[in-house]
Amino acid sequence: MAERRTRKTEAGKARSFERLPLNALRVFEAVAAHKSFAEAAHALHVTPAAVSMQVRALEDYLQVALFGRNGREVALTAEGEALLPGVRRGLAELQQAMQLLRHSRDAGLLRISTVPSFMQKWLLPRLPQFREQHADIDLQVHTSSEAVAFTEGGFHAALRMSVGPSPGLYHEKLMDEWYVAVCSPELLARHGPVRSTADLRRYPLLRSTDESWALWDDAGQQRTWQESGLAFDQALALQAAAEQGQGLALTRWSIAAQDLANGRIVRASERAIRHPRSYWFVCPEGYLSMPKVQRLLAWLRAQCAGFAMPGDAPAPSAAAAMPATSAPAATRLRSRRRPASRGRGAK
Repeated sequence: MAERRTRKTEAGKARSFERLPLNALRVFEAVAAHKSFAEAAHALHVTPAAVSMQVRALEDYLQVALFGRNGREVALTAEGEALLPGVRRGLAELQQAMQLLRHSRDAGLLRISTVPSFMQKWLLPRLPQFREQHADIDLQVHTSSEAVAFTEGGFHAALRMSVGPSPGLYHEKLMDEWYVAVCSPELLARHGPVRSTADLRRYPLLRSTDESWALWDDAGQQRTWQESGLAFDQALALQAAAEQGQGLALTRWSIAAQDLANGRIVRASERAIRHPRSYWFVCPEGYLSMPKVQRLLAWLRAQCAGFAMPGDAPAPSAAAAMPATSAPAATRLRSRRRPASRGRGAK
C-alpha cells in the first residue's frame, strides 16, 4: 500500500513538471532582461507576436499580470519582479546540468577565464608545461576582470583575485599576492634605494587604479608629499613604463617576478606589502567532478606551491641596491591553501 502511494506521488510530480510552461518562462526571462518584446524576439530568433503569445499564456497560467505595457515601454509588475529571480535561478541550473552532460568529462575542450595581467605574465609562460603533461586537453583561455558567467559563457573554471569565497561556487585559494616597488636598473642607479616613504620623493612615480603609493606609507609617519606622476588603468602598462625607465612602479609580485629574474626591471626596495586579495580557483561545484577540471586544479596547485614569494624582508643596503645586485633572492613563502568555504567578498 505504501509502495503504491509512493508511485502515485512520483507520478504526480512528473505530471506537474509536464505542465510547467518552460518555454514561456524562458521567453518571460528574455523580455525582463531586454525590457522589450521586440528585442527579446530578436534575441530568441522568433517573432514579436510569438513572444507576446508566450507571455500571455504564462500570465493566463499564473492568473496574474507580469508586465505593464505603456506603448513600447515594458516594465515588470510586482508579481513579475517576485517571479524573475526564481526563473533565472532555475534556468541557470537547468542549463548548467545540461552542459555538464554535453561536455567531455575526461579530456577535450577545457575553457577557463582569468585576468589579463596574470595570464600574460604568470600563466602564459607555464602553459607549455601543462600542454606537455596533458596533451589530450584542449585548453582555451579567456581574459576578463568581470565576474564569470559559467553557464552562458561555457566556462569550466576561472582564476580570479578575491578577498574570499562567495556562495554558490567552489573556491580554493591558490596563492597570496604582494606589492613590490620596481624600476629600471638605470633609474635605481641614479636615485638609490627606497628605504622609507620619504625616499619616494626622489623618484618619478608611476601609478595605476589599483596600485596607489599610499599603500607604501610608513606606519605612524605623517605624509609630507603629494602623490603625482603618470597614471595607468592597466597593470601591464604600468610595468612596461617602469621597464622603459619612466619611473618607479608599485606592482604585483606575480606579474613582476619573471621580468625581475631576467633583469628587465629591479627592485628598489626589498620591502613587500601584502595585497588584500589572493588568487582563487573558482568553478561550479558540479564541474569539480570532471577529471579534466581536477587535472587542471592539481597542476595549478603544484605551480603555485613552487612559486617563490617576496615576503617582507628588511630594506637593502646601499651596495645591494646597485643594478648588479639589485634583485635579491626572494624569501620563500608558500601560500597557504584551504578548502573552499562559503562567504562574501568574492569579486
